[in-house]
Amino acid sequence: MASKKVNKNKKPIIGNIESIIPKNLKFNKINPGSVIEDTKNKIGSIYTNFKKEREKEKKRLEKKRKQDEKKELLKEKKQAQKEKLDKIREEKRQILLSQKLISDNEKQVRKNEEKRRKIEAKRIKIEQQKLKDEEAKKLREDAQRLKEEELRLKILERQRIREEKIKLKEEAIKAKELAAQKVREEKEQARQEQNRLKEIERQKRLDEEQRIREAARKLKYEEEKLRETENRLKQLEIDRQQEIERQLLQEQAAQRAKEEELRLKEEKLKKAEQDRLNAEKEQREKAEELRKDQEKQKRIEEEKKIALKHKAEEEERIREENRRIKEWEDKFDQEQKIKEENLIKKFYSDNSDQDLKSEIPEENNREEDKSK
Repeated sequence: MASKKVNKNKKPIIGNIESIIPKNLKFNKINPGSVIEDTKNKIGSIYTNFKKEREKEKKRLEKKRKQDEKKELLKEKKQAQKEKLDKIREEKRQILLSQKLISDNEKQVRKNEEKRRKIEAKRIKIEQQKLKDEEAKKLREDAQRLKEEELRLKILERQRIREEKIKLKEEAIKAKELAAQKVREEKEQARQEQNRLKEIERQKRLDEEQRIREAARKLKYEEEKLRETENRLKQLEIDRQQEIERQLLQEQAAQRAKEEELRLKEEKLKKAEQDRLNAEKEQREKAEELRKDQEKQKRIEEEKKIALKHKAEEEERIREENRRIKEWEDKFDQEQKIKEENLIKKFYSDNSDQDLKSEIPEENNREEDKSK
């Protein structure tokens, strides 16, 4: 930019030289001595003006360089302040995160301690349960004898009750199908509402899950150890239950032998009833399976529509963001251009004022020289 200003302010030397030589010279009336003297004086004044112009240009360039240096220093100072503020904000954020992590760890420690107490209480309860099982075994032996007598009477009573239940069951199935249809419709409405709420909470859940995972990974080892202890107690409980089951199986084997004869008679009647019920149940299951397939297909189509909607919303958001950025860039460019034009106008107006002030003393000096 400085070079352009120099070119604009410079006066063409060739034009000045041409202005020295008058047009339509009449060589028979020219005094060679006076012409040479006038030409010499004019060339001297041109050279003097050229030196002054060059000095002025140097001063302008120096002034512009100092202004640029001041702007650069100011810019660096603002950048340093911004970096300092960013650093302080980051330190505050790290402190808050560390405090949250400490709080979560303390909660997990209390939770693990509570689990230890529960495991110890459960172990004591298992020991007490073993004693109760021995007493229960004696009571079962006494009850077994009474059960054999009651069983014969109950078989006949069950036959009568089964017939009544089958009728009630058929009526209940019809009512249940109507109620199930109504429940499905309500669930469908609730599912639509739930999908809408899930979409709103999805972003919040992702952020929360990120923070939870970081704390959970650090306490995972301690939790696994507690789980192993709990599994050992569960295994002891399973062993005890298996022992009780073996005893029960031995007792039940003798009872089944006695019940087998009565059961065969009962099975013949139940088989005929079961065949009829199975046929009806199979028919209902086929209808239910067809309905579920239709609902599944409907949900798949809805999920596809939701995915396409999300994709379109994301693309629209990106386009809107690009449009806002473009508008801001255009506005910024226009403002910057106006600022640059004003700065250039101000710069040239300042230079022209300085030139006028410098020319006025020079003319005064010339007049004083002439008067002398």
